[in-house]
Amino acid sequence: MDFITLLGLAAAILTTIAFLPQMFKTWQTKSAKDVSLVMLITFMSGLFLWLIYGIYLQALPIILANSMTLFFNFIILWLKIKYR
Repeated sequence: MDFITLLGLAAAILTTIAFLPQMFKTWQTKSAKDVSLVMLITFMSGLFLWLIYGIYLQALPIILANSMTLFFNFIILWLKIKYR
């Protein structure tokens, strides 16, 4: 792997794990009242487009980061709906 791919993977890891505390807090408190539904839907739409872009470019860091972050945000969305 070259330096640029490693840089992309490092960025992917950091931006992906950034959502874990929110996901776990929402799960533990059983409350998602502070999570904006509009922000969540907008962000997830952007993640989906980034994922398509990454697949088109065959860019592993973009594909991994956005698929995992999209997955975590689907969990947050599910919790938001469940604990409404």
